[in-house]
Amino acid sequence: MTENKYIDREKSWLAFNFRVLQEAGDERVPLLDRLRFLGIFSNNLDEFFRVRYAAIRRLALSGITGERELGGISAQDLLKYITETVIDQQSESLRILSIIEKELEKENVFIINETEINKEQQDFIRDFFIQKVSPELVTIILNDLDEFPLLRDTSGYLAVKLVMKPSETSSILEKIKIKKDIRYAVIEMPKTINRFVVLPSNNDKQYIILLDDVIRFNLNQIFNIFDYESISAHMIKITRDAQLELDSDLNKSFMEKISSSVKDRRIGEPVRFVYDQTIEKDTLKFFLHRMGIDSKDSLIPGGRYHNRRDYMDFPNLGRYDLLYKTNTPLPVEGLSLEGSILKRIENKDYLVNAPYQSFAYIIKFLREAALDPKVTAIKITLYRLSKNSQIVSSLINAAKNGKKVTVQIELQARFDEASNISYAEMMQTEGVELIFGVKGLKVHSKVCYIERIDEKGKLKRYGIVSTGNFNEGSAKVYTDVTLFTAHQQILKDMAKVFEFFQINYRVHRYKHLIVSPHYTRSKFMKLIDREILNANLGRPAYIKLKMNSLSDYKMIDKLYDASRAGVKIQLIVRGICSLIPGVEGMSENIEAISIVDAYLEHSRVYIFGNEDNPEVFISSADFMSRNLDSRVEVTCPIYDEDIKRELIETFDIGWKGNVKVRFHSEKLDNKYRMRGDNPVFRAQLETYKYYRDKLEVLTEKV
Repeated sequence: MTENKYIDREKSWLAFNFRVLQEAGDERVPLLDRLRFLGIFSNNLDEFFRVRYAAIRRLALSGITGERELGGISAQDLLKYITETVIDQQSESLRILSIIEKELEKENVFIINETEINKEQQDFIRDFFIQKVSPELVTIILNDLDEFPLLRDTSGYLAVKLVMKPSETSSILEKIKIKKDIRYAVIEMPKTINRFVVLPSNNDKQYIILLDDVIRFNLNQIFNIFDYESISAHMIKITRDAQLELDSDLNKSFMEKISSSVKDRRIGEPVRFVYDQTIEKDTLKFFLHRMGIDSKDSLIPGGRYHNRRDYMDFPNLGRYDLLYKTNTPLPVEGLSLEGSILKRIENKDYLVNAPYQSFAYIIKFLREAALDPKVTAIKITLYRLSKNSQIVSSLINAAKNGKKVTVQIELQARFDEASNISYAEMMQTEGVELIFGVKGLKVHSKVCYIERIDEKGKLKRYGIVSTGNFNEGSAKVYTDVTLFTAHQQILKDMAKVFEFFQINYRVHRYKHLIVSPHYTRSKFMKLIDREILNANLGRPAYIKLKMNSLSDYKMIDKLYDASRAGVKIQLIVRGICSLIPGVEGMSENIEAISIVDAYLEHSRVYIFGNEDNPEVFISSADFMSRNLDSRVEVTCPIYDEDIKRELIETFDIGWKGNVKVRFHSEKLDNKYRMRGDNPVFRAQLETYKYYRDKLEVLTEKV
């Protein structure tokens, strides 16, 4: 039996992000999608350092060992482990990028630098720089500044070193002996210009140069007023602590406090400094000294280019043969984007599983409610929104049509604070009533509630419960399930949730919904206890859980108890999994896998055997302490037998996967599930086929 009961969540997260990197290195993945996975890997790492690494660093600097909070490892040792692991992963990511670039060359796609361009490309780059880049550049000479300029952690910078020529009046001997004058400068990479510049070509070859190298090629244009003998530019990148510090000024609104705190985040403490490992030592020393970065901070030597998250937006060049085939979202049998969706929901619950099925039903639901004269009120929770949100547009439309529209918008949705503030101001201007959450709790639930007066003058309720954000952008790549229902008892509970937002000292009792922070933990504990009892009585007992992360120790202990009682437990956990499966005497009846593929697995589906009469739930909550105890989350039971069967069958499809499936284990080795004699079974593709085949069967019956 293992000495440990849990896997540290940070170590497990790093293993998850390595699974993303594995996708970039997988030769079975189309080349341009491999670049996208490299971008996702880098973006994930940025957020990890801004949040989790920063939090552990604060703990280490406080003088507390943190072993109790971190599951037995000290904060200082964990910081060391993270830094060493990330350096190894960064090295692997550079190796993978080099392989991808060579493979792209075989496809006549060339990523070149400023030393490899021909005469025609040189002319294009000079003109492009003058017309597009130069007006956007911010360049700062650093030597004579009393205060070093603020470098933002969302930007990349070129650290420039200029070695000046000796004075012409100096003798030859003086020129040899004189200490050379060195100037340093920094150039901020403009965000308004695409990082990847497509160069002209008169043959079947396609050429791309990074914006970094466009700037390098034109350094003489930028610094032509200086008489230098040599110039060099190396990329650097800073990551800062992203914690929000809310001030206690009672005269400020909550929105003002969040807005001010987001601005202050720009000057958060540095937690990571990434640099081109070919940079001159004196240049690196200058920047580290002037920025106040010492050995306590995470110094990561990297390659020539940083901010590789930009690879998520690498141009497709019209080469769709180098991308995953895009499957058109399928319709949901019984629902129409043309007829009344509310009338359909009156008679039956419906489930939409995006992106396999169309997210447009959610937009249709809100647009219909906005126009229906008999709809009197719309209430919704918003956490993350797309750039040009049709959700917000529909809500404003409803308010202009005289509906009472109430929006609970989470201003503290990490890294979306500024966007949500902007949307909040927009909606407020249009007459939408805003609620800014519950003190001390983030609102992470995804629910929408509609009141309508029917033809008989009676109040009729309609609603949506989802596992994902009401975000039409992320719905293209995040797998999430959304329940449409007119179940009046569920919706009475939902009305209480919105009452709690407004009068949050009153704790409601719910008959159907399971709501954090008051009931989720205890309800799931009871459901697991029931399976334990059934197992002890020799009855069928099993649990199937699909979630993003599993890190709450009390929930893990309860699952261990269930395993010891003989309950068969299947876990599909995309990201962090602090539970150790398959350990005799502790977790031998638990298997845990992770699916990382073209879509981001995001739906939370919880299935409890209940003596072969399974209870099924969908939820916004993972099994993490924050979801159970310090957020407002909503878990909804599924009563419709067809939908219940559908969720169980799609869970089982995910469980059968043998292409993109890795096992969770204490070794954190991301071991793939082997096929053996089984045919290739790619879970996400098979899920799409499942829905497509159901439609074909229905069509044949008609």
